[in-house]
Amino acid sequence: MAEQNYLGVTSPISTKESDDREKEVTQTLMEELRSQNTFESEEEARTREIVLGRVDTLVKTFVRTISLQRGLSEAAANAAGGKIFTFGSYRLGVHGPGTDIDTLCVVPKHVSREDFFDTFEPMLKEVEGVTEVAGIPEAYVPIVTACISGIPIDFLMARLALSSIPEDLSLADDNLLRNLDDRCVRSLNGSRVVNEILRLVPNIEVFRDSLRCIKLWASRRAISSNVNGFFGGVAWAILVARVCQLYPNAVAGAIVSRFFVIMHRWSWPQPVLLKQIEEGPLQVKVWNPKLYPADRSHRMPIITPAYPAMCATHNVTSSTQQIIIEEFKRGSEIVDKVIIGATPWSELFKKHDFFHKYRYYLQVIASTGNADLQIKWAGTVESKLRQLVMKLEYVESLILAHPFTKGFDRVTYCLSDEEMRLVAQGDISETIAKRTKEDIEGKEGASAVHSTTFYIGLQIAPKQAGATGPRRLDISYPTTEFTKLVKAWDKFDESTMGIVVRHIRNSGLPDDVYDPGERQPKPAQKRTKGPGKSSHTSTEMPNKKIKTSASHPQQSDLGTLHSNGITPVLTTPVPAPYMSKELSLVYDTNVPVATGAP
Repeated sequence: MAEQNYLGVTSPISTKESDDREKEVTQTLMEELRSQNTFESEEEARTREIVLGRVDTLVKTFVRTISLQRGLSEAAANAAGGKIFTFGSYRLGVHGPGTDIDTLCVVPKHVSREDFFDTFEPMLKEVEGVTEVAGIPEAYVPIVTACISGIPIDFLMARLALSSIPEDLSLADDNLLRNLDDRCVRSLNGSRVVNEILRLVPNIEVFRDSLRCIKLWASRRAISSNVNGFFGGVAWAILVARVCQLYPNAVAGAIVSRFFVIMHRWSWPQPVLLKQIEEGPLQVKVWNPKLYPADRSHRMPIITPAYPAMCATHNVTSSTQQIIIEEFKRGSEIVDKVIIGATPWSELFKKHDFFHKYRYYLQVIASTGNADLQIKWAGTVESKLRQLVMKLEYVESLILAHPFTKGFDRVTYCLSDEEMRLVAQGDISETIAKRTKEDIEGKEGASAVHSTTFYIGLQIAPKQAGATGPRRLDISYPTTEFTKLVKAWDKFDESTMGIVVRHIRNSGLPDDVYDPGERQPKPAQKRTKGPGKSSHTSTEMPNKKIKTSASHPQQSDLGTLHSNGITPVLTTPVPAPYMSKELSLVYDTNVPVATGAP
């Protein structure tokens, strides 16, 4: 058999070098990327190096501490080692200002995952300049997040079957995976995958410039979030690497152009591979749709190149697949115009229109009375949002459930339990919104509410010709199941954590989802006819509540939407449908809200 002289699972489409026009658009692309502030400063680069040095020292101290607790001698504890490996955008060389550093902490066999969360996490909190430390041990890939000297860092841990971790350790050896649990294999895979990607591209500089462009585009279009069912950083890197393999001598501008053409026309669920899937010697699961039904269900499989092969896009849902493909189409049309000089690169990076696109949205509000607890609780809720989206996709008349890729954090200062309840449900009056920490200091019963609000856009099927009366959209099952799911978290505490799901029209969206000047002026409010009934609800006063039992707290009546034709109809103890002339939404929002710090 002749030796393969190309990278990838197929021969290149073209080995031609780029022409002058492609080189010209590459130059303008790089100018645009610089103007978009995608490159970090030298000062930040130095800060990252210093931070990583501190992290390396901390990991070794952590391993030494645990080693002594396990009864190892002083000499053995000092020799136990511990080493960090970076991966993600930092290791790929495409990170920008403020980008996090994905960091793998490799430890010897006598250091457990429990030690990582019970000892390393507290040690991290004591380090000078460290803030926002939060561990999520139950995540698919267990993680500790932190911010060190302004640099966000995500820590993963892998425990190898070695008595010590040498400084010259390489993760390339597949035998290192022996006797490891699935979580350790997944943690190790991040670093191993990035190394393989860099090995499998024909020109690393072209790959990096192209990937930097695609990552900026995906971020601006709000389709870069693995946890929410879109593509994560590894998936985008593999896609760009594959196009680089198909055009090994092309410059970055040409790669970006081909990227959109190829991905828009890709025959999903045909997988994207950088090399043939390898069967290794270990008893670990390798992606195989012929063998595993779960793998067969993957809609847009992008397969990691390191053993064991995994699908980097298993979270993609029917809705997010539609959205991604639409964005590929838009990108292809724009880049075609860029190549012929009809439009600038900046058009590709125009901000998404998510908060203008839909008439109805779901708000998912996670709240607590404690800043550190809020990080963990909001992270837990966000990790489950995809399950809500998947259940919504089965609702009749709902075409699309579009999750936004990030939550909106807010700290609100309240003077009473009633205000805290309203805030946790998303009802924040202008008076409360303007209140500062100083305004509540020393006042009895006052407290801060930390909340994170996530959004899902709802695309509803058009009303059928000849149909009369309001339509019914019953989302009670998806919302009820979702709240049950998040409350099943083993650290959930009903007295300190809140979870509220409610629907809201686009005209009722809060100002913080828009950039300054982006929001269109709100339409003039109308009054509904009727004796003594106004369609306007003052933002200065709490909405009238229905009495509920202690186990069924009060729920917002969406008075802020009343002026837009939505008439709230409430019952006890579970809120009934919120009605409009066009649509009736039915769902269960009967969930607890936070009333204070733990």
